[in-house]
Amino acid sequence: MAGVVGTAREEVAVLDANSSFYRALSEGDLAAMEDLWAEAAPVACVHPGWGALRGRDAVMRSWRDIMRAGAPRVSCTAASAHVLGDVAFVVCGERLSGGPRLVATNVFHLEGGRWRMCHHQAGMVAREADEPPPDALA
Repeated sequence: MAGVVGTAREEVAVLDANSSFYRALSEGDLAAMEDLWAEAAPVACVHPGWGALRGRDAVMRSWRDIMRAGAPRVSCTAASAHVLGDVAFVVCGERLSGGPRLVATNVFHLEGGRWRMCHHQAGMVAREADEPPPDALA
């Protein structure tokens, strides 16, 4: 059903997969992280400040290295899911304990009846979308 906008139930399923990603990351659960990432679809990842990682092996190696170094406690905020047939994306904020604010896009592909991640990109946020720009305060 490519090109068809998803239902509310599909959006909830995507948000559940997104929550599973943040839970696996925060708990340092590599097995759960590996299970979440797509195997049939191509995958890519851009960690804050990193170049693009392409391919499942490179992406999973990056998560192993991050978790080995001590996975950061990351919470997801203001997540919204958008389903387009067998592909969906989530836009959300990320809060790192004691760290910077980030914004992330997580892309999922429906594989074997499950939403599996095929792309994650997070980057720094200078200000929240509802905050006035710094020059507006003058």
